[in-house]
Amino acid sequence: MPEGGIFTATTYIRPYKTAAGKSAIQTMEDRFTYGLNPEKLGAVSSYLCDPNTAPAEFLLVKSQYLAETGRAVSRGALFFQIRQAFLPGEVTAEEANRIGYETAMRWTKGKHQFFVCTHTDKAHIHNHIYFNATAFDRSRKFHNFIGSSFALRRLSDRVCIEHELSVIQNPRQHSKGCFLHYGQWIGEKPPSAKQRVRLAILAALEKKPTDFSDFLRLMEESGFSVKQGRGGVISFLAPGQEKPTRLRASTLGAGFDPEDIKAVIAGERPLPELPEEPTIPPRRVNLIIDIQERMAQGKGPAYERWAKVYNLKQMAAALQYLQEHHLTDYAALTASTEAAVDHFHKLSDELRTTEEALSKTSELMAATVDYAKTRPVFDGYKAARYSKKYLAQHEVELATYRAAKDTMNTILNGAKLPKIEALKKSRRELAGQKKELYAEYREAQRQMREAVAIKANIDHLLGITDERENKAQER
Repeated sequence: MPEGGIFTATTYIRPYKTAAGKSAIQTMEDRFTYGLNPEKLGAVSSYLCDPNTAPAEFLLVKSQYLAETGRAVSRGALFFQIRQAFLPGEVTAEEANRIGYETAMRWTKGKHQFFVCTHTDKAHIHNHIYFNATAFDRSRKFHNFIGSSFALRRLSDRVCIEHELSVIQNPRQHSKGCFLHYGQWIGEKPPSAKQRVRLAILAALEKKPTDFSDFLRLMEESGFSVKQGRGGVISFLAPGQEKPTRLRASTLGAGFDPEDIKAVIAGERPLPELPEEPTIPPRRVNLIIDIQERMAQGKGPAYERWAKVYNLKQMAAALQYLQEHHLTDYAALTASTEAAVDHFHKLSDELRTTEEALSKTSELMAATVDYAKTRPVFDGYKAARYSKKYLAQHEVELATYRAAKDTMNTILNGAKLPKIEALKKSRRELAGQKKELYAEYREAQRQMREAVAIKANIDHLLGITDERENKAQER
């Protein structure tokens, strides 16, 4: 077993559906019986249910959900299981059970029934947490999401730090990248249904199909069901997937339209690029509360108790941040914070410059178009020897001409007027550059705010009162 406290690297979530040939209640009874095995059980706790009658109680909520919403509960997961493992000798069964209960409560936000079984039959104490997929108030169902294991691991890490237990910094992955037993973790999330479709499409195209029909045949051979709808719409149903994925760029990304696929088959364009899977952004760290100042402002004992827990969680998040970013001393933290602030302001300046250039280019294009449209009117005015009658008839056009000419002179400042095609190309490039910079700017802003909040919390803990970092993040 690797070193560490609570084995959050092994903490992951697993959905359970109705097993083949069994009813929903039989499926739950089989799984729950393992968790409640008295030969393994060291401690047990529950929320909104009795572990001994949990299958019936889970199904009661599901039947109420069906009656109120009309939505079938047989589809999707019946329940989910969370597993945690602990370093031998670091926690007792009761302590591990309390940590599991707190983890489950914070993960489900108190909206789902759950119970926690702590097993002591192995050298390492471990938890089995079972929670109902249907909310207790029948308002919704829990659906597993991309990166759920990562999000659960971060939550469990935070609970661990708050209970003054160590965590695993670099969980090791099995060479085959699959789920292992206690003390090991998958390390990476499995690809989503859309990503599986993309991978299958690329694999089929690499086999050089002769035409589009041959491509669909290769998709079927790889295990995907091909659905053809009205208007020639084509969708793929991945194994184990409930809703088919439509073959179109708006769903799968650029290069995955049927016309794009046909162009690849004909050799007219390269294989489409595989887009990256989205990740779950980490929770933002906030500044801790000055409890004494708030108490002086008239806050009561209840607020003081809440603020102490809140501050403890923020300090746990700060410690987790330092560990994840390998900031082992205060000087490294200061340097990292200053680098984040400088990077943010550098991107701010670049974004501001790009926006100004884009605005000038757009303004120059508009003035050029107005100038070209009204130039014949001005030439007519000139040919009429600046006739007052002609001026009265074309006063608006002539005013537009003068405004456009003044704008062009101001922007160009003596430079040669570019061609309209060059201006259009420049505007497209600047718009694309602005979009890329803005995405970097938002991420840099998030990183800077997090770094400044971490630094401020550590300064508060060390008794350092310097607010320059807080002021530095203002744009």
